[in-house]
Amino acid sequence: MSNSEQSSLTGFLFGHDQQAWLATLETLSPSIHEVDRDATRIWFAFWPLWLADVLQEADSIEKLAGMLDLKGDFRLGDQIDSSHAFLYGHRFWPQIKAAVVKRDARGAKEENLELAALVEQIAADAAGSGGGNASLLLGISAVALMTLRQVGSGAFASSPGAVHLSASAARRTPSQIIAARSKNDGAGLAALFKGIRREYTITFDESVRSAKFKLIGGLEITTASMIDPRDHGEYIDSRCRPGDGPIPTECRSGACGTCWVGVLGGSERLSDVAPLEARRMKRFGYIESDDPRPVIRLACKAKASGNVTVVVPPWSGVFGNYLQDKDAGVGGSAAAADEEHARDPRRH
Repeated sequence: MSNSEQSSLTGFLFGHDQQAWLATLETLSPSIHEVDRDATRIWFAFWPLWLADVLQEADSIEKLAGMLDLKGDFRLGDQIDSSHAFLYGHRFWPQIKAAVVKRDARGAKEENLELAALVEQIAADAAGSGGGNASLLLGISAVALMTLRQVGSGAFASSPGAVHLSASAARRTPSQIIAARSKNDGAGLAALFKGIRREYTITFDESVRSAKFKLIGGLEITTASMIDPRDHGEYIDSRCRPGDGPIPTECRSGACGTCWVGVLGGSERLSDVAPLEARRMKRFGYIESDDPRPVIRLACKAKASGNVTVVVPPWSGVFGNYLQDKDAGVGGSAAAADEEHARDPRRH
C-alpha cells in the first residue's frame, strides 16, 4: 500500500486489526441504541475481519473453502447492501453509505483519529443529512466502515445502496421491535397448567411475520425447527435440507457448526453455554466469550424456556483452529485441517 493510500480512509481502516475493532465496539456499545446493540455485535461475529483476510490471502478460494468446510454465501462482497438487514439501522443504509463514500473520496488524512471517533463522525454526518437519531446510526456506521475495509473502495462505492426491508418491517419503530423481542408466550393461569409442555415462539427472521415456529419448553432450537411442519419456502436458508426446518443443521451434536445463530432477543431464556458448546464455538471461530449467554449460539445446544428471536447467518465453517495454527506459525495447512476432521468426524 502506498503512502497516499495509507493516508486515506481505507488506509486508516487497514491499520486496525480484529481486536481493535472489537475494542471499538465495546467503547461504542453504551451509545448504540438498544435495538441495535446486540445486533451490531452479531454482525461483527458473522463477518469477522480475520476470515476476510484469510480469504483475501488465499491462492484458491475454492480450495480454502473446502479445507475450512465453508458452506453458504461467505463472501461479504456479494452482500454489501443486505448483510446487515437485521439491524434497525439498515433502513438508513443509503445515507450511511453515502457518508462513507464521500469521506473515502475526500482522501483526507485520518491517522490522528480514533476508530470509535470515526464511527461517531460518520453517524453524525448521516444524521445531519436526514438519517435519523445518531444512536440509531452508530451500529450501522461501524458496519459500513468494516464492510469498506473488507471489500474495498471500488466495490463499496459501486453497490446500489438499496434497502432490503419489507414495507411492514420498515414501518416498525425501535420500541415496537424491542417490545416484540421481550414478549413471552405461556404467561397466565392457563400456561401454568401446561407445566413443562408450555409452548414458546422462536422467530428466525424479524422482517417476515410468518418466520416463526413453536418450541416446547426445554427443547433445543434445532429440534423445534425440525418438528415444525410448515413449509417456510423462500424464507428459509438454502443450506436447509428437507426435514431441517428453517434452521440449517447437520449433526445436531455440536460437531458441525452449521446451526450457529445470532440471538437478537431472549438470550436470558436460553440455557447457559455448556463447556462443549463453548469449545465448539471456539473451534469453529464464531465467538470466544465468558458470557454464559452470548449473542452467538449453536442452536442444537441452546435449550429455550421462553420466546427467542434469532438471526441465521448465510454461511458456516470451521476456521477457528486454522487461525490459531496460522497465528502460531503452524501455517493452517490442509493436512492440519484434515487431521482435525479425522478427530471429529461429522455426518454430511
